[in-house]
Amino acid sequence: METRNEFSKGWTILFAGVLGVACGASPLPYNVIGFTVEPMIAEFGWSRTQILFPITIFGVIAALLAPFFGSLADKYGVRKVALYSLLAFGFSFAAISLTPTARASSTLYIYYALWVVVGLIGIGSTPVSWSRAINLWFYKHRGLALGILLLGTSLAAIVVPKLAVWAIENYGWREMFAIVAILPLAIALPIGYFLFREPRPEERPRAILSDSGNLTGVTLGAAMRDYRFWLIWLSIALISTAFGGAFINMPAMLSDRGLDAQTAASVMGVLGLGIFAGRLITGALLDRFWQGFVAFPLLCLPALSCYLLLGDTIVFPAAALAGFLLGFAAGAESDLIAYLTGRYFGMAHYGKIYGMLYMPFGLFSALSPIIYASVRDNTGSYNPILTVAIFGFIIGGGVLLLLGRYPDSFPDSDPTLADDLEGVPT
Repeated sequence: METRNEFSKGWTILFAGVLGVACGASPLPYNVIGFTVEPMIAEFGWSRTQILFPITIFGVIAALLAPFFGSLADKYGVRKVALYSLLAFGFSFAAISLTPTARASSTLYIYYALWVVVGLIGIGSTPVSWSRAINLWFYKHRGLALGILLLGTSLAAIVVPKLAVWAIENYGWREMFAIVAILPLAIALPIGYFLFREPRPEERPRAILSDSGNLTGVTLGAAMRDYRFWLIWLSIALISTAFGGAFINMPAMLSDRGLDAQTAASVMGVLGLGIFAGRLITGALLDRFWQGFVAFPLLCLPALSCYLLLGDTIVFPAAALAGFLLGFAAGAESDLIAYLTGRYFGMAHYGKIYGMLYMPFGLFSALSPIIYASVRDNTGSYNPILTVAIFGFIIGGGVLLLLGRYPDSFPDSDPTLADDLEGVPT
């Protein structure tokens, strides 16, 4: 009955959130930029590192702004932040198609500047915003609901690479950005406008409220004085550094090993299926078991992916398995960020705390592709960085075993209190 009640009240919001995540700034840039490497090398003669550097620009800016957008969602509501950001992201992403055709040194910097704009205004369309509303609608089955919400990134991983390859082959890499920008502007935005909202106070689960009806939870300052915050932060940093570069450079890695662009796009689609499975299975398991028993084994799976990708050649079945396991773990990690934020620190200041924990995810996911590409440019192979990534995945998953049990209660939120006056739950 409780399951039916939560999902019967919140399914339309969840549906709109899935599309918002799928068409937002979290998955789209990462799913298309890898396919621009070869055509941009052919047109401009830039190195892989130069071509992939925009994703670092975007990721670093987005990571630094995540706490700010999270605080806006806490203060003004998710709906305004998510929809306005989705609109701005769509237009700014399409604007990348305006990159000059001239083969001049200034062209590279103009291209970078366009990505700066995407990073400045796109972060509000990521799970930093959407997940706050889902956490407010669901409690007993929060893990599953968050898993379903974050299926948006797997839907993007399944659909967008194929769309990007088709657009590049038929129209060119510039036009591809405009075509992909149709997704947030024509699909996610109108559906979000009509369906997406936060619950009214009387619609919120009682478990996240105090006796006085306020949301419960610690402040950002209190969370940052809690050792568990920094363990989660470290785990996210390690996993993101190992994963981000493998994901973005996957088409190039497969090309090095003899697979064509369409086959690489198929592998990316399988990776998306892995994210899809990882989201749902991880979310369902988190509702039943302590996170450490769920997280550690699942986050070790991409270590096997890196092992399969070592070498100079690969066949499609092995590449597909590597992609699936890599995606499965990525789905698990994204679920964990949102879930652990709510379970260890409460909902009163969720946006700011989630934003701070999203920061290492965005930052190191952005730096990782450049690390991978730089290793490839300097050594002629991705094998050295893949070897390092094997250990990064295992250690990153193991850190979460040290978090301990979930807090039994949180302090009543009081907006009149200064951020540094609330204590850490025991």
